[in-house]
Amino acid sequence: MNLIVFTDLDGCLLDHNTYSYRDAIPALNEIKKRMIPLIICTSKTRAEIEVYRKELALEDPFISENGGAIFVPKNYFPEKVAEKEINNYEVIEFGTNYDRLREILNEIKKKVDCQIVGFGDMNPEEVAKDCGLDLKKAGLAKQREYDEAFKIEGSDKNIAKVLNLIEKFGLHYTKGGRYYHIMGENDKGKAVRILTDIYREKYLEIETIALGDSENDFPMLANVDIPVLIKKPDGSHAKFEKNGLIKSKLVGPAGWNEVILNLI
Repeated sequence: MNLIVFTDLDGCLLDHNTYSYRDAIPALNEIKKRMIPLIICTSKTRAEIEVYRKELALEDPFISENGGAIFVPKNYFPEKVAEKEINNYEVIEFGTNYDRLREILNEIKKKVDCQIVGFGDMNPEEVAKDCGLDLKKAGLAKQREYDEAFKIEGSDKNIAKVLNLIEKFGLHYTKGGRYYHIMGENDKGKAVRILTDIYREKYLEIETIALGDSENDFPMLANVDIPVLIKKPDGSHAKFEKNGLIKSKLVGPAGWNEVILNLI
């Protein structure tokens, strides 16, 4: 049986405040030693993910911007998996173009009496301050392709109006640890299913694990054999139920490390 691990980053493999994965290093080393594919599946951009892939020496595919696209390194699989190529990746796209998402969010701003601030409205300094990132990482976070992260300040009624309008425009939204996200047909679950099917052609017998901590991870968790919820800094777990669900006892990357070492 071949194991495949899908993981969210913020609040999961990465500490919610420091963005460090130090507490998960023993499990990361074990995954590397056993040559288990580690698939990053996150709301982060391709540019952000590439930094962590380089640091962790990962060579596996990844899923960006809440399932906006799957990026598969060229020649990773025996057969070509997508016609579209960007740099050294074959790309399976699900999401709506970022500029179109910005246009629609700006239309919604005009219709509802509340403050909506997206990444596209913020300069790198503002993103850095808001997210606790350095300037370089803030610049990478702004290189969006399929998903706009935004904050809403207003009454519950007006926030509900904004979310309703997103759906009326034929788009979708999700809520992550810090931001709401407006997107097209992005779907972590669909991306996980498709990538799992591609792996199945290569390995035949596989078992999938996914680790997440928030609502936008639910579609990913629903589409694997072993779903894992990582404990939040406040001691709670996101409200998700599925047969075989594992909940970490520890928070963030320490919880990630705990569960992976128990499972593999």
